[in-house]
Amino acid sequence: MAYKRVTLNEEIVINQIITFHYYELPGSYVTKGEKHNFWEFVYVDKGEIDVRSDSGVFSVKQGEIVFYKPNEFHSGNSNAKSPPNLIIITFDCDSEAMKIFENKRFSVDEQERRLLTQLVNEGYNALTPRLDKPYKKEMQIKKNSLFGSQQLVKLNLEMLLIHFARRLKTTDTFSKLVSTMNEKKDSDLTKQIIAFMNRTLHKSLTLKDIYNNFTVGRSQLLRTFKMNTGYGIMEYFNRLKIERAKTLIREEQYNYTEIAERLGYSSIHYFSRHFKRSTGMTPTTYARSVKARILNHR
Repeated sequence: MAYKRVTLNEEIVINQIITFHYYELPGSYVTKGEKHNFWEFVYVDKGEIDVRSDSGVFSVKQGEIVFYKPNEFHSGNSNAKSPPNLIIITFDCDSEAMKIFENKRFSVDEQERRLLTQLVNEGYNALTPRLDKPYKKEMQIKKNSLFGSQQLVKLNLEMLLIHFARRLKTTDTFSKLVSTMNEKKDSDLTKQIIAFMNRTLHKSLTLKDIYNNFTVGRSQLLRTFKMNTGYGIMEYFNRLKIERAKTLIREEQYNYTEIAERLGYSSIHYFSRHFKRSTGMTPTTYARSVKARILNHR
């Protein structure tokens, strides 16, 4: 019997990227604007940015993504009340399907956020300088990068764009994709736990304090949370505290003692030790590093 080979069509193909960054920006950040002959997207992981482009003037909020087509002028600035963390990727793509992203801004769903996380992780594995190295335009392949990391950057980026395109081609562009009712139930429980944590960042909670607030067995709660986030509950709670501390530092409205008090630390010394253990920097060094990013950019 003769076998016939089937050629698979590729709707979106990306072989080259130009820049790949994860930025934490202060509330005073402003760009003069630019345009270039390649695609760019900006995902707001936290906070909010105000954008000016050929498409208009608008705000991009947490969980939203905006695309700039080749040669489209765009500029922006941080929202002073909510300084942003941004994923910014620029790339070449001549695929006809990319036209669907022209002048587009939309929310990212849960499955797409997972793809973004995988994409950023592989970016760290494959590229240098580090993705959070400020304002470095020239990127290179990292020496001794993990096997397959470059290919996974390409594949994850293509998969992400394909997911976006599929949603944009349907009437319900904000539908959430879940495979089973159990997955949705577990996801909802995890979201409830995270929401509870965010409401109580001003407290010094224990694991018992957290699981006493939910009508689910302790082992199931711990297992579900770990499966959906990759972190233990207290580890995640402490990470939320540090991320909130970074935001408060960038907002420049409170001193370190006040920030420690607002986040439930018993003393500024304990806060500083916890911050340094989590970030590798003291709060003062972190604050200076954010300001240095603006100075270096200018």
